[in-house]
Amino acid sequence: MKKILSLVLAVALVLTLSCAALAEGYSGDLKVWVADAAVDFTNQQIEAFKAANPEFADMTVSVEAVGEGDAASKVITDVDAAADIFGFAQDQLARMVAAGAVEIVEPANAEVVKAENDAGAVAAVTMGDELYAYPLTSDNGYFLYYDKSVVTDPSTLEGILADCEAAGKSFYMEINSGWYQTAFFFGAGCTLTYESDNDGNLTACNVDYASENGLKALKSMIALANSPAFVNGSSISNATNVAAIVDGTWDTEAAKELFGDNYAAAKLPTVDGYQMSGFGGFKMLGVKPQEDEAKLAACDALAAWLSSGDVQLARYEALGWGPSNLAAQQSDAVKADVALSALADQLQYTIPQGQYPGDYWSLATGLGDNIIGHKYDGADDEALMTALTEFQDTCISYAG
Repeated sequence: MKKILSLVLAVALVLTLSCAALAEGYSGDLKVWVADAAVDFTNQQIEAFKAANPEFADMTVSVEAVGEGDAASKVITDVDAAADIFGFAQDQLARMVAAGAVEIVEPANAEVVKAENDAGAVAAVTMGDELYAYPLTSDNGYFLYYDKSVVTDPSTLEGILADCEAAGKSFYMEINSGWYQTAFFFGAGCTLTYESDNDGNLTACNVDYASENGLKALKSMIALANSPAFVNGSSISNATNVAAIVDGTWDTEAAKELFGDNYAAAKLPTVDGYQMSGFGGFKMLGVKPQEDEAKLAACDALAAWLSSGDVQLARYEALGWGPSNLAAQQSDAVKADVALSALADQLQYTIPQGQYPGDYWSLATGLGDNIIGHKYDGADDEALMTALTEFQDTCISYAG
């Protein structure tokens, strides 16, 4: 009983100190890392934050351009020199947590995050029972762009291919990519994820590609590669004679320009009776652990502001980043965005991309190359299962 009372008192003391730190404010220095395109926007929002929160008016915040893909490696390499608040992609979270480089989200803020953001974004910032980051976007995934004068119904891959073949047009998808390839495997019901220890080492691989579901996915890809409309690729800027392509929001302007009045987008189609799935991607803000409680409170308050619904909507209007905040997603501007609406539909079928070993991506490319090279054409189920078993065993070998 004494231990429980001591724990309660300790928690109460921490909360009291945190609240006191917030009330007192902070007048020291903070450093923030965001993508280059977001630097000016972030500076503007920091000034708005300080104006709305006078206790932080004397705080000095420097904003530096460090992309989400580079932030994790820079933070882990030198935590002391890293920014106090930094943007990063969800596949870096496990490494950050294992390195002790990111603070658990302040409890009251965590409840707000869970209540106000979509389920995919919340899952992406969660490890175990804890939230370790503030969601910024739900916009890094893939879906279908298409020419609606050619593709009459984007709901099935079979129908899309038939329309493209009839029109002498191409359907693009990069099936020799470990990122896009999961659209088939995950859609068919397969799993491929890795677990890691506190040092960031991969300890286990949860994979069941060598299964009836995996066989179904592999056969779907083989059939796609045998369509005369199929072209392996994922960049609409490099596509020719294209009527449909699996791509992302980074190519929205190119898709609009190419398809003109016939521009359209949709979630990925079904194939062989199952909904295509894949990876979903999210951007988030992390807070570096701090010894100074007042500084930590300032970091949490600023991160909560920069990830709030109003700021996410403003970020969309300024930069085109798709919000994870549910209210922002329902704004007229976001709902009118054809690409973001298609991605939002797709993300409900995806899983957040976690940590994968570098060799996995090369392995997946090899599998895709074999499909594109028609190595498996005419192969019976036993031969295909052998290929899947070899793939699965190799994935497992990367862990432990």
